[in-house]
Amino acid sequence: MDFGKLSIQALDKVNFALQADNTFNEKVLGNIPVKMPKVLVGCPVWSNKDWNGKIYPHSAKTNDYLSLYSKQFNTIELNVTHYQIPNEETIQRWKNETVEGFTFCPKFPQIISHDKLLQKTEGLTATFCEQIMNLDEKLGMPFLQLAPYFTPRHFHILEKYLQNLPTNLKIAVEFRHEDWFKNPKVWQNALELLHHFGHGTVITEVAGRRDVVHQSLSNKVATIRWVGNEHPTDYQRIDEWVQKLKQWFQHGLEELYLFVHVNENILAPELALYWIQQLNLHCGLELKSPKFLPKVEQMSLF
Repeated sequence: MDFGKLSIQALDKVNFALQADNTFNEKVLGNIPVKMPKVLVGCPVWSNKDWNGKIYPHSAKTNDYLSLYSKQFNTIELNVTHYQIPNEETIQRWKNETVEGFTFCPKFPQIISHDKLLQKTEGLTATFCEQIMNLDEKLGMPFLQLAPYFTPRHFHILEKYLQNLPTNLKIAVEFRHEDWFKNPKVWQNALELLHHFGHGTVITEVAGRRDVVHQSLSNKVATIRWVGNEHPTDYQRIDEWVQKLKQWFQHGLEELYLFVHVNENILAPELALYWIQQLNLHCGLELKSPKFLPKVEQMSLF
């Protein structure tokens, strides 16, 4: 993910401390502890040849990757749907190649979100929603990434679009334009809108845009796109987030979708493993950890 990316030299100047929680969270969570929340942790890709000999067998082929990935992680940020609406054959293949309990989190097509800015997309949206709902129990949290030039001036367009989505499809929305976050009232209205329709927010944890690390929930599901920098601060950031999530679970957060990005994603499995280990340790969870081939377990990051 290039959004919010900074050079290694610039990272030392970034204040990675998390913002205080938005007060809207109290309304959403309800302050009732959740002892065993549903937690799904994954990466943004399943096809990465650099994972051969790491979490995949040395001899793994491209056609093996999805099946192998689903045995290591329980979800995937499905970016391929941002560029193409999958057909029924593809949906069925994804279902057949993945283990029970695995979930896909499809990204809305860019022709809808970026090219057409959600306008005059009724047919495309209906087709996309129909196809992803064919994933059945393997459909996780779909997410709509708004274009970087989709501003609060387009609020009414977003409202109309969400109103016309299938009522049984709940999604998360990722806001990127700075103006959504500059005025607290504007952001509060956005949260109210999502809450009204039962949809969630996407928290985008990137170094270069700390405003999108907004600590705001609009339902009892947190969707976090966390981006590492192959830098020692990655671990400090994860540690702070784990404590934040522990608080949210104690106050009523029921589900977490966490996607671990890092540069070319070569080290995404290692950072995902650290996330899982810390969540298990501090939040009392029993998440399955990805299994590495022996020599990689001894490697030292950074």
